[in-house]
Amino acid sequence: MKIRTFFSAAEAEGAEMPGSLAVVVDVIRATSTMVEALANGARAIYPTVSTEEAINLANSLGRDDTLLCGERRGLKVDGFDLGNSPREYGREQVGGKRLVMSTTNGTRAFVATQGAERVLAGSLLNLGALVEDVRKSAPEDLVVICAGKEGFFSLDDAVCAGLILQDLVEGDWNASSLEMNDASRAALSLAKSYRVDEAFLRRTAAGAALVRVELGEDLALCAERNRHGLVPEMRDRMIHLPGAGS
Repeated sequence: MKIRTFFSAAEAEGAEMPGSLAVVVDVIRATSTMVEALANGARAIYPTVSTEEAINLANSLGRDDTLLCGERRGLKVDGFDLGNSPREYGREQVGGKRLVMSTTNGTRAFVATQGAERVLAGSLLNLGALVEDVRKSAPEDLVVICAGKEGFFSLDDAVCAGLILQDLVEGDWNASSLEMNDASRAALSLAKSYRVDEAFLRRTAAGAALVRVELGEDLALCAERNRHGLVPEMRDRMIHLPGAGS
């Protein structure tokens, strides 16, 4: 089995992924927000790279049941309905809604998965359910894409990627039979070096940036491991819960 980890969306762009199972991780905050939104009844999430693309798509879907969501530099985009704070995505706000989302790093990482057979959203909030899904799928080629921060390495995403791989390698998989790239081995080492909690997230560059824009309260939720037992999946550029309608 082949395991590749990429430490940023930029690094993953252009990588060959045919037939692979791809997992996208953006702990602070896109995949955490997606998991929270779908757990609270959102119908589907459509990731976009630019705000212009998001606006056009939302208008084409119909604004009666579609929300424009996203951020730039951590803050809600002017004119959008919601930002990228998982605390905004309660059932009252998103239940029964389609969400068109554009974020600085996370949605770009989903777009980078073109060619993958399956694409899953991973975070600390759904870590256990995600690992179980990957274990049952037993892919020949697993690709873990960290969204990163503005094109570069982000410690929170790398450690989460390492936790995913650690649970897989220390579970049913035989480490000696795995072909891992250096980034995967580094992620595994990082996962063993840190206690992942709110305090850890606050010490990362992404967490500190969130504190500076007075959204540090998001970090407690983003750090909550196994808050939800669901695994969002992207098909045809739409992220949803398998079996749920769009």
